Amino acid sequence: MAMTDQPNYFNRGDLSRLSDEFPIGPAFLRRFEAISRDELRALQEGRFASLMRQAWKVPFYQRLWGARGLEAGDIGGLDDITKLPTFDKSDIMASIAAHPPFGDFHGMETYAEGERPPVILHTTSGTTGRPQVLLFGPRSREIQNLLVARAYLLQGLAPDDVVQSVYGHGMVNGGHYIREAVVHWTNSIFLPAGTGIETRSVQQVAQMQDFGVTVLVGFADYIKHLAEVAREQGLEPGRDINIRMISGHMGREDNIALSRAWGGAKIFDWYGVGDTGLIAGEGPEKGGLYIMEDAHYLEICDIDTGQPLADGATGDMVDTVLFKDDIYPIIRFNTHDVSALRTDAAPSALNLRRIEGFLGRSDNMVKLRGINVFPQAIGAMLSERREFNGEFICRVRRDPQGRDEMTVTFEISDNSGGPALADTYREILRQKTGVAVGVAFAKPGALAELTGIESRQKPLRLIDERF
Repeated sequence: MAMTDQPNYFNRGDLSRLSDEFPIGPAFLRRFEAISRDELRALQEGRFASLMRQAWKVPFYQRLWGARGLEAGDIGGLDDITKLPTFDKSDIMASIAAHPPFGDFHGMETYAEGERPPVILHTTSGTTGRPQVLLFGPRSREIQNLLVARAYLLQGLAPDDVVQSVYGHGMVNGGHYIREAVVHWTNSIFLPAGTGIETRSVQQVAQMQDFGVTVLVGFADYIKHLAEVAREQGLEPGRDINIRMISGHMGREDNIALSRAWGGAKIFDWYGVGDTGLIAGEGPEKGGLYIMEDAHYLEICDIDTGQPLADGATGDMVDTVLFKDDIYPIIRFNTHDVSALRTDAAPSALNLRRIEGFLGRSDNMVKLRGINVFPQAIGAMLSERREFNGEFICRVRRDPQGRDEMTVTFEISDNSGGPALADTYREILRQKTGVAVGVAFAKPGALAELTGIESRQKPLRLIDERF
């Protein structure tokens, strides 16, 4: 039997053409340094039209859009996209509850018998609740992988690099598609270490030295923790373990603290979620994250009203994935991750819009005396304090008078955590958040059980005791 006689991941995804459609490496630079905004918009419109044709067949969208009285002819292109309602994880979870186990958002039933492409199933990590099913067709899966490789190559990944990934595996999507990105679309050697549960932190550090790891990829919090483990084992980052590049999901504090922890390694940020894959990635000039606009149409929308905001304003990232026209079309997915479009002059010739990066989660936002505070952003505010090791947790309580109060506990690396340092931290936080919060200190490692730094993809930063 010839390969083409039996549907499989490789022949149904038409993988040989993907790097022409979505170029990487030098070809990516050439295309997006030369492309005009009009040409890019035309490319987006063509992909959006294909996406919409598939989405109108899907029961989830028929229900969502039909409730607004919309018909296919009402959406002529991207200029009409705001007529469509946004959706979020809660809508997907409701779909799964009503139509177990996979929901009715994927469109598998739209294919004739024997015509459905292979389906890849993973889940989210469950950071914000019960894990959510994630479904991919081979074409959209490989484009998602390719975009990660595009960002890594833009940031300087080289063929002689040895890459260690600390993204989780199991049912979680993260570690698998990062491995696929590096193995399928670059020449670098890849080590799938996973989380501290999958490969103990002490073993991870030893592995870095044994295999000459040069690049680390993963969530910043755990990578920072590994630098502390290395020093506990008598290994000095930058001398005994020569990490030159770290790429992952960074808070604003991580450029300074993480580079310092790993002996001067270059730090790069990228942004995406399990449903969408990579949406934007930082370039070598570190002037914001370039939106991969050939693959995504990204809006910044008001947290309360859902209306699109002007460039520079802070709001929810609402994403339309222009390439997901096979399995699980994604149109106006509200990530509830907060960012803003950059308005400063472009730092390179790439003709792509840029975002600030991840600024916090709107569904984790705490309102104190009328001020919006994002717990994930707290660490960045103290990044220049050398005694602060980057680990913290926020605890919110409501007093008998109904007033909400937040206390932030920081791990500090020496014995200087007295009243004077607490006053200093409180003043920094007051200036940067606009509201007074409490401050407490803990020894290094003392918060690990609360944050889950060793076991979770994304450590907890908020304990909400108001309800």
